[in-house]
Amino acid sequence: MVRAFIQATILLLLAAAAAWATHAWHPRAPALYVIEEPLRNDEVSMKVIQERWNGQVLWIDARVQEQYDAGHVPGAVLLNEQHFEEQLFGLLDTLQTNKKPIVVYCNAAKCDASRKVLEHLKQMISIENAYVLKGGWNAWQQVAKKG
Repeated sequence: MVRAFIQATILLLLAAAAAWATHAWHPRAPALYVIEEPLRNDEVSMKVIQERWNGQVLWIDARVQEQYDAGHVPGAVLLNEQHFEEQLFGLLDTLQTNKKPIVVYCNAAKCDASRKVLEHLKQMISIENAYVLKGGWNAWQQVAKKG
């Protein structure tokens, strides 16, 4: 029994040493901690929204109606892929007279709905100063909980 324990311990230590050596010398070793990815050209972070625009943006929620109804950024308007054209028709006046930056968000960092809504919006009407919120609804909630 003791001999089996010693052998298992030796194997575990050898495996750990091999893993460490592979990580230390591998040219494309993954980071051992989370690195925040830089913003894409069409993205904006909550920090930028607060610092540059003092939170004064036109929020567009790209999630489905049920999620919007369950909770959304105060003042956000709903514009999603599922009902894009009919929702856009109701928002045309708001979008055409808007002077604030536009920020589109969906559920989380990996959600593509906000990017698709932004692309459709740019195709349908001429807008500038429009971005996708990096981290989506989750990023906004984290800041709202702190503040």
